[in-house]
Amino acid sequence: MDHRIQQLRPQPFPLPKQTKPVQQQGGSTFSDVLAEVQDLKISKHAKQRLVERNIKIDSTQWMEISKKIDEASQKGITDSLVVTKDAALLVSAKNKTIVTALDRGEASSKIFTNINGTILLDD
Repeated sequence: MDHRIQQLRPQPFPLPKQTKPVQQQGGSTFSDVLAEVQDLKISKHAKQRLVERNIKIDSTQWMEISKKIDEASQKGITDSLVVTKDAALLVSAKNKTIVTALDRGEASSKIFTNINGTILLDD
């Protein structure tokens, strides 16, 4: 029996890949930046509808919407209709995502299904 310690060849350890932060050319839109900061996402479809329908929601309203969605989520609401003075937003409270947007005039003639809560914000 050989009691000597044998040397092993050194094994290189793989280093984790380091990625450089991606810098965007030209800058982000306000809604992109706001969504990142507030933890509230806006789906591609909803972004398109906001632009098409010329719906403007200021940062104060976004913060209020985000706060109310958090409250709704805590009460067990998963899919909600958020109604403001200018728009109606279908929101997945579970995913914190704006699914689609309608202007208030369009929303008055629609039937909304598959929601289990409504948030009214008449500022």
